[in-house]
Amino acid sequence: MLKEKTQNLRYFLFSQYLADGVRVTLEILLPALIFAQFGMLTTGISISLGALCVSIADAPGPVEHKRNGMLYCNLFILPMALLTGFLNHNVFLLGLLILFSSFFFTMFTVFGNRASSIGTAALLILILRMSTVLPAAKILTDSLLILAGGTWYMIIALLFYKLTPYRPAQRSLGDCIHETAKFLRIKSLLFTTGTNLDDEYHKLVEQQIVVNEKQDAVRELLFKNRELLKESTTIGRRLVITFVDVVDLYERIMANWYDFNLLRKKFGDTGILDEVAGTLVKFSIELDSIGQAIQSNSNYTKQYDFSVELGKLKGRIDSTNESGNSNFMLKKILVNFRKLERNIADILNYFNEEKTSERKIRTPLEYSKFVSHQQISSRVFIDNLTLESSVFRHSLRMMITCGLGFTISKLISYGHHSYWILLTIVIILKPGFSLTKQRNFERFTGTIIGGLIGLLIITFVHDSIVLFIIMAFFMVGTYTFVRLKYIVMVIFMTPYLLILFNFLGLGILDVAGERLLDTAIGSLLAFMASYFLFPYWESKQLPAYMASVLKANIDYLQKLCDILYGKKNSSLEYKLVRKELFVSTANLAAAFHRMLSEPKSKQLHATDIYEFVVLNHVLSSSIAAVTESYPANESIHYTKEAIQPIKRSLTVLEKSLQQLEKSYTTEVPKPLSASQREENEIPGKHLADQMDFIHSIAIDIGKVTRLIAE
Repeated sequence: MLKEKTQNLRYFLFSQYLADGVRVTLEILLPALIFAQFGMLTTGISISLGALCVSIADAPGPVEHKRNGMLYCNLFILPMALLTGFLNHNVFLLGLLILFSSFFFTMFTVFGNRASSIGTAALLILILRMSTVLPAAKILTDSLLILAGGTWYMIIALLFYKLTPYRPAQRSLGDCIHETAKFLRIKSLLFTTGTNLDDEYHKLVEQQIVVNEKQDAVRELLFKNRELLKESTTIGRRLVITFVDVVDLYERIMANWYDFNLLRKKFGDTGILDEVAGTLVKFSIELDSIGQAIQSNSNYTKQYDFSVELGKLKGRIDSTNESGNSNFMLKKILVNFRKLERNIADILNYFNEEKTSERKIRTPLEYSKFVSHQQISSRVFIDNLTLESSVFRHSLRMMITCGLGFTISKLISYGHHSYWILLTIVIILKPGFSLTKQRNFERFTGTIIGGLIGLLIITFVHDSIVLFIIMAFFMVGTYTFVRLKYIVMVIFMTPYLLILFNFLGLGILDVAGERLLDTAIGSLLAFMASYFLFPYWESKQLPAYMASVLKANIDYLQKLCDILYGKKNSSLEYKLVRKELFVSTANLAAAFHRMLSEPKSKQLHATDIYEFVVLNHVLSSSIAAVTESYPANESIHYTKEAIQPIKRSLTVLEKSLQQLEKSYTTEVPKPLSASQREENEIPGKHLADQMDFIHSIAIDIGKVTRLIAE
């Protein structure tokens, strides 16, 4: 346990989160510090404000996307600063600007997360400048200073990338391996006697969501970056090849699926299952250590000799046969473990430049098929101006709630920072009720905890240099956890703001009380809006996610059917199908978990949907278990009769899909050619049993789908 915590700490210290936290803090803090030395603190704060806004658009991703995001962010914050400055002397004009802007910039969500962050930055500059009334000449100067801060931030951020072009990808890949190792460790608990299988299934599904997010992040960094995909780029080649090996390893872990109840019934008293679990834990430790070495850009020495480990395990498995129990299932586990060992050995080749140079990588065009491409056009924006669009409904919700928040801030004059109401609304109010509810709790709780910490520091620490160092520490914490853990970010941010206001000579108790009250008002408005204004309930969206999973499993099973029929499939086609399966399964699991945080009255078919999630996970794992035994580019010819269970499974799944998506139509399979009908084989008993098991799972999915559809 201590070793695991130490490993987690190392991952954090070398993470992109901490690296970005330190860099962003310096970029925002330096302008204010430098200009303060010349008695121009106000000028420095305006520049720092521009840097703060553009930092929001500096989300992880390919450098081209980061550059474009920060560039467009600068283009939007300048006119927003000007408009706010010229209109904030008139409460009605300012109110209209808030209504229009909150709707317009929230609609940016249709273009993806980075565009959404640009919209948030534009709203932030409006909110932070709405209480600052300046003369006309000063408005222009102040707006240009904000633009200068945004430009400063963009230049330094891009310079950091030029100096360390591979570090973000290394950190992201290491993080992905870390979460995959966690997935493997949870999988080991299914073998451990004494654990609750339902609880471990639940944890496994939750971790699958995290692994999918990490894989998507690495795909974005690697497959949208042509520099890394060049044949001549040694480090880029190693990163790409290793990531492909990590995804293959993940599929292997998925394929290690068995009837764990039966395993425990047959071998629970022998102690062999706990030894199997112990071996899996060692695999996970090895994998975790490899990920940490890649993330920290350091060398690595293999920790375990798995040939010895598996040799000992083989001896124990052989001894179980002497007791009269058939140990076929245990032998199959051992075979899979040997394959798992080879997968980890492939990943270890990251540290062997000679071996990675021997392997070919795909073309940028082929890799681009594994990542999504967001269309940016006015047509997309216009097409979403309908109540059928969840983004449009959310934009209306944001507009109305911001209008109410602004009205309340003007009717109840109790301080100088009433903009915190709008700031809380913009940050907390999310498209779904569950996310808004979670942000509400975290924002309010974090504000209370952080406020108490800040008051204690200011009360007992009076040295300005020490206070500044503490403030810088809390700034780093704020920008480190902004994308990692929201409640921790708020806990860091509140003392940082209180110490900052203390330096500016404001009454700390008044500021703390005002911030707490404004946060409470904003949180309440956001919570009520998400419940009553065009609500977005996950139970209404889940059938679409379920349909996507069924489509992905149908395609995955069809690939298996093609292989068994003797049809050659390209590895590219197979991996695209596999990637879609992983993504759709994780999306369904994430939506289900969001539904569980909604009001009980809105949780429709919760038990049945959970069963659907687990059954589909078992199905995809079972398909993977068969498919990984037959490479996609090899020809295996089985008789039509032998593959009937798979064909029947496809029929059952397609009927289930039609219950969720009425417009779905099945494709008529093409007849086999003469060459494909030759040299047919009869599958062995084990393969036949696996096919029958897949069919039984498909039938169970059909039953639970009917219950949900009704």
